[in-house]
Amino acid sequence: MSALKIENLDISYGDSKVTHGIGFDVAEGESFALVGESGSGKTTVLKAIAGMARSWTGSITAFGHARTPGIDRGFARQCQMVFQDPYGSLHPRKTVDATLSEPLAIHGVGDSGARVDEVMQSVGLDRRFRFRFPHQLSGGQRQRVAIARALILKPKLLLLDEPTSALDVSVQAEILNLLKRLRREQGLTYLMVTHNLPVVSFLCDRLAVMRHGRVVEVASVDQLKRGELQDPYSRELTRFSASHPKT
Repeated sequence: MSALKIENLDISYGDSKVTHGIGFDVAEGESFALVGESGSGKTTVLKAIAGMARSWTGSITAFGHARTPGIDRGFARQCQMVFQDPYGSLHPRKTVDATLSEPLAIHGVGDSGARVDEVMQSVGLDRRFRFRFPHQLSGGQRQRVAIARALILKPKLLLLDEPTSALDVSVQAEILNLLKRLRREQGLTYLMVTHNLPVVSFLCDRLAVMRHGRVVEVASVDQLKRGELQDPYSRELTRFSASHPKT
């Protein structure tokens, strides 16, 4: 079954069209990446799926249900987003407990205490962090809180917008390993935006290469590892990544 199906997706900001005829299909349980240079429209696609970019035409279908533009609470129970900057995405005056409890209150989910304990444990956060504020946490701990907030409603699909790029190199691997474990343990589906091809190789099954708001190629990670991408721009990205390795 498809977890997410995108067809002929055109997204606009005012009179400016950002994407053109985007289409791809993510299977349930798959980890799929959107890659490409800055400005290619990758994050805009995530925002349209999440309901933050509302001016679009085409089709967005998640687990067989068509999505309409704007905020949809039912859709939010199935799909959540983890943002690039873990400090900017957390309210500075809310404790971890308040941050994690808020989605439960909005959606009328009871037993918040037990749910918060459970999700904190699942992302590797000790209970002593529960009543701390974001400024009292490290970058890696803040991103664990952001991931916990995305998981608190027990969605099936996570949208990951450069989930490690704002972190210190020393903790990037920890978060990537956490995401890999969570996907395996909870049967999650990932749609991830990144420019880091080694991250794609580690975490994903397939990728779509975007350029100037269009998908130029969809390939498997095995093709990426073997250097068998077909589009000239895709091959250029691979060569650039090989000559500028991430530390």
